[in-house]
Amino acid sequence: MLSNSTLLITGGTGSFGHAFVPMTLARYNPRKLIIYSRDEMKQWEMAKRFEGDERVRFFIGDVRDRERLYRALDGVDYVVHAAATKIVPTAEYNPFECVKTNVLGAMNLIDACIDKGVKRVVALSTDKASSPVNLYGGTKLVSDKLFVAGNSYAGGGRTAFSVVRYGNVMGSRGSVIPFFMSIRDKGVFPITDERMTRFMITLEQGVELVWHAFEDMEGGEIYVKKIPSMRIPDIAKAVSPTAKLEMVGIRPGEKLHEQMISEEDSHYTYEYPEHFKVLPAIHSWHNDFKRIKDGTRVAEGFVYASNTNAQWMSADELAVWVKAHESKIGHI
Repeated sequence: MLSNSTLLITGGTGSFGHAFVPMTLARYNPRKLIIYSRDEMKQWEMAKRFEGDERVRFFIGDVRDRERLYRALDGVDYVVHAAATKIVPTAEYNPFECVKTNVLGAMNLIDACIDKGVKRVVALSTDKASSPVNLYGGTKLVSDKLFVAGNSYAGGGRTAFSVVRYGNVMGSRGSVIPFFMSIRDKGVFPITDERMTRFMITLEQGVELVWHAFEDMEGGEIYVKKIPSMRIPDIAKAVSPTAKLEMVGIRPGEKLHEQMISEEDSHYTYEYPEHFKVLPAIHSWHNDFKRIKDGTRVAEGFVYASNTNAQWMSADELAVWVKAHESKIGHI
């Protein structure tokens, strides 16, 4: 599907883009892959990595800028929406800015993709969008709803929208693993709560989930990857087994455990070997066999949360992964 096509990724200089671009170039050989983002320095650094590859193009722009999006989407077949304001404390203290990017930016992109005749759009979401307790999660829930409803808003046109939702990306910039690595020489790690758990996913798994969504989607589905959970103290142990843990309390807007599918969403959720799919409640699309395919309806009251997850990653398993990827952690 993506072969010999033109793709655009918003927020393409972020951690996801640094994995998505080379993996997609290698697997699908698209005609053109456009990185759309607002940070010229990040684009300049990323351009050096793909110097000489005429398939890779760079476009300075912000999802808040509706007119710029219209220009960037000329001739684009597929879009991955990765642009977001996503650091929880930053969103709590800068709520207007978070809403402008995560909500208004989503609205701009939906309008532009419909008007420009983009075929399929996959938007990246987060575990924090399920039963949100912080502003970032709240804006991403709104964004998810906008992209799901965008299929109706398109009026039966050729543009389809879907969402992928997953947990913390292992080793990405600003995440807990590179943070612990940056201070391990001090011998003390600040821990918000020893009971805290988080979902864990690699960038490669995130990219593969987006690929699957493009191939599988009819429009309006939320794809949730089955991934392991970890306790925060075990993450610390994987980085430095001898470090002392200092309890500092939960930060503003932070959850003790993360959730990707709520009990309310379980009425519309189907299970597959490697993922779940939350189907749209609107227009009875959750009863559409083209969307259900070979899925099995989850049990009533099902919740997919990091503390009740059936799959867990041990400190030893993470330590092996950290050692193998140490040179890239925090730089991706």
